[in-house]
Amino acid sequence: MKLGARILKTGIAIILSLFLAELFQLPAPVFAGIAAIFALQPTIYRTYLSVIEQIQGNLIGAIIAVLFVLLFGHDILIIGLAAIIVITINLKLKLENTIGLSLVTMVAIMVTPGDTFIEFAIIRFSTVMLGIFSAFIVNLVFLPPKYEKKLFLKILNLSEEITKWIRLNIRHASEHNLLKNDISKMQDTTRKLEALYSLYKEERNYFKKKALSKSRKLVIYRQMISTNKKALETLNKMHRFENDLLMMPEEFQHMVQQQLDIITHYHEHAVLKFIGKVRAHVTFEEGDITLSRKELFSLFLEQQHQLSEDDQVVLAHTMQIVSAMMDYNEQVEHLNILITSFQKFHENDHEISLEENNAEQ
Repeated sequence: MKLGARILKTGIAIILSLFLAELFQLPAPVFAGIAAIFALQPTIYRTYLSVIEQIQGNLIGAIIAVLFVLLFGHDILIIGLAAIIVITINLKLKLENTIGLSLVTMVAIMVTPGDTFIEFAIIRFSTVMLGIFSAFIVNLVFLPPKYEKKLFLKILNLSEEITKWIRLNIRHASEHNLLKNDISKMQDTTRKLEALYSLYKEERNYFKKKALSKSRKLVIYRQMISTNKKALETLNKMHRFENDLLMMPEEFQHMVQQQLDIITHYHEHAVLKFIGKVRAHVTFEEGDITLSRKELFSLFLEQQHQLSEDDQVVLAHTMQIVSAMMDYNEQVEHLNILITSFQKFHENDHEISLEENNAEQ
């Protein structure tokens, strides 16, 4: 089990909120700690949005609590009714994420008896606000989340895994059930990549030069994910219709193998070129044959004359493999163009360490 950055920051946020509450001699500092837990988010931008929302939710809870106590008193039935009102208002204002903290503030205020009710209401409100800002400070200062490195490493690992399986499968060296399980795992990894990409996208840059570079990188990382998806789709088609491909002429099978080797090498080169780990210009050829997408499809159409009418289903299934290969090749070419363009204008802005990042955000 890893002690990730977010776990560590949650602990620090609680410590800071409790310390400040005690420093300012606020009663019931536990409410500051609770607010810090609610406010902490995986990115600085999300924490900022959370702070804005939590302030609104805290205000709603405090105002409703004060109004209900002044009008109806401290009865437990009144507290329950006030809770319903607070939840309704939050839902109407689309502040669903603040309902919990709104209720904490409301109950903390309404259960305070005595003549100093208004004073305690202000103190409770301030205590919760202190916890919210403590979470924001911690996320801003302590181990600010950096998702680019983690995103790239996961993309790189996934592309290496997919291309490895493609090479094994086209040589009929893969074990069917094992590959089936791994395809399912890789599909799950792809979905997680989408979430990680969203977190990276939300990271804010405060300098114009960095912002321009970031916008270009976003396009590249999106294309890397799309390319991995097409590679995984190609692998899935090959796995599903492996027996159909075996029924095609041997010369055609060999041609497909050569083309897939070229595409996978091209894919790996493009990803590593982005971080300057390989030479920019390399020619990928297997033997003396390198076909364009049009030539590959024409070669496939020629196989119709060598198959009987009973083998048309085999031809249809093989066409899905060829089509997936062509899409995969197109995505790799587009990725390479984007990376070449990026490096032309941002020559010194593509250095990413390949050491694993153990801090889970």
